[in-house]
Amino acid sequence: MIENLSGTLYVVATPIGNLEDISVRAARVLSEVDMILCEDTRHSLKLLNHLGIKKPLKSYHSYNEKRVASSLLSSLKNGKNLALISDSGTPCISDPGFHLISQAVESHIRVEPIPGPSAFLALLSISGFPTASFLFEGFLSPKKNKRLSKLKDLLNYKGVIILYESPYRVIKLLENLADICPDNQIILGRELTKKFEQIYRGTALELATQKESIKQKGEFTILINNFSGV
Repeated sequence: MIENLSGTLYVVATPIGNLEDISVRAARVLSEVDMILCEDTRHSLKLLNHLGIKKPLKSYHSYNEKRVASSLLSSLKNGKNLALISDSGTPCISDPGFHLISQAVESHIRVEPIPGPSAFLALLSISGFPTASFLFEGFLSPKKNKRLSKLKDLLNYKGVIILYESPYRVIKLLENLADICPDNQIILGRELTKKFEQIYRGTALELATQKESIKQKGEFTILINNFSGV
């Protein structure tokens, strides 16, 4: 049971696909807090139903996080224990949460991480790339010139570069990489840990030329091996 932890904000990692990846600790905390903050209440309800947990859910996403952060902070100050989750993976990694967490820290409210699944760490662990140095960038700009400029800037980094991309722009990203760094080894992960998980490996040029075989559905995680400096 949670004891003497009133006014704690728990940042809880949840499965990126396979619901069996929820940790025992994460399930316990979700069952004990006063309220759970989530991006999409309908999506999160599936996880809670799987766990047999019934708790109030409050929508907390990129469109309202600034507006509702102050009221949530008041709840924490009044002794409520809250859990922050995202639709999948670890909150604040290309997901909402920064505004609430930063205000909680400034207000000397306890913020406790409940670690767990992360798409880029899952893919990095099976990449076969050197992992001594890596850079997480997340989603690039959808605007062509900004995206190309950022990619060229990122390729000055000597290590593994980690990106996220939507199914609508992943092929364009591969084409960009084939133009900029055709010989760099790439690993592309789609629907990680889910039933239709797919992993693609090859050089940037090879993957771009095989684009017809890449199913454009679900979010993608992309690792670029730039240790060679190519």
